[in-house]
Amino acid sequence: MTEPFSCDIMRCDTLARRLLPQMRAEMVYRLVNERGISQSEASKRLGISRAAISQYMSRKRGFNREDLPENLESVIERWVSAVASGEGTITICDVCRSADLSNER
Repeated sequence: MTEPFSCDIMRCDTLARRLLPQMRAEMVYRLVNERGISQSEASKRLGISRAAISQYMSRKRGFNREDLPENLESVIERWVSAVASGEGTITICDVCRSADLSNER
């Protein structure tokens, strides 16, 4: 039986440093390529520079040769949908609950 999820600052720190940049890069890529949102519009919606969007798209920022854990797929898609529609939110806790970081420590 697995333990219920509990918040842990070390787990969140690991998540922020190792997974969020790659997740953000994937989310930006999907917004532009799958949802047809322009890079300029994506930068406005996300509050980041147009240059940052360009770096995500060219895999110069946030790229990691390791695949993201499959259990984060639904969180990334929810994030894309939230940004594309302007409705809904994703929190670090949502990501943390979906990630199995116990194997990455």
